[in-house]
Amino acid sequence: MKEKMKLFGRCTAFLLILLILLSVASYIFMPKNNKKEFGMDVITANGILGEKENTIDVLIVGDSESYCSFTPMYMWEKHGFTSYVCGTPGQPLYDSYRFLEKAFKYQKPSVVILETDTIFREYKYSKHLLSRMQGMFPVFQYHNRWKSVTINDFGSPIDYTWTNDHKGYYLNQKVIAGSDKGYMTPTDEIQDIPDLNRRCLKDIIDICQKNDAKLIFVGAPTTKNWDYAKHNGVQEFADKHDIEYLDMNLIWKELGIDWATDTRDRGDHLNHSGAVKVTDYLGKYLKEKFTLPDHRDDAAYSAWDEALKRYNASVLAGE
Repeated sequence: MKEKMKLFGRCTAFLLILLILLSVASYIFMPKNNKKEFGMDVITANGILGEKENTIDVLIVGDSESYCSFTPMYMWEKHGFTSYVCGTPGQPLYDSYRFLEKAFKYQKPSVVILETDTIFREYKYSKHLLSRMQGMFPVFQYHNRWKSVTINDFGSPIDYTWTNDHKGYYLNQKVIAGSDKGYMTPTDEIQDIPDLNRRCLKDIIDICQKNDAKLIFVGAPTTKNWDYAKHNGVQEFADKHDIEYLDMNLIWKELGIDWATDTRDRGDHLNHSGAVKVTDYLGKYLKEKFTLPDHRDDAAYSAWDEALKRYNASVLAGE
């Protein structure tokens, strides 16, 4: 019995020391600012970390459909509420969860939007597990920074100062026409959501509930990535878990989407013209459903007015 207790004590001590070492290493390797030169990755999405604390009303996560379809500065200009797109290329659901986890440390959004294309993106459990480990111990994500670590990384506080003028939106005005042939043909078929994705969706539901944020699913129009069977699969899950679901693929004509002019890559993603149409509808929808505040006359949000000037200049320049 004594030998077992000694073994248990040694194992406990080992694990405790390991956790301490991982925590210390994580602090050292963690970028102390969210600028690229400090080693931060996917800086556009991580620009959320530089926003003034508790100033974001709507947080959007998802893959490239999210940051190509929703332009927060347009919603600011038209409605006065704040939003940020934490979208990344090919974003799997476990990364959507990670961005929510990080953002909730600094923000209290009333609404969280999950763009639905990522719901069917399959992944291995090992990558899901690694993502969770990176969340707990950033050294697993930033271990490659060992070459650039300086003495300041050992004692400097974390101070995120950078944010993106477009608030995570990818401005692209290129036009490569697409076709709506066969797009959203009605069917009773239901595309099944993979089990691991369902589990991660439930984690996303839980973290939103814990932070008093209303989770809604929004599908951006895309002829290449969406069909009626996928719509039915998401609708079934949304109904089961009492989640509001707005599928713009069903109302693309109402939105005024023209696949000859509103896509930059034959219907895979929207261009700026298409994004404005989608965002115009989404802004009105959110304002009506959630009575979001209008901050445009609030001096505390003057930085958004300055960002809007730079955003509009970029649009006029055809960037």
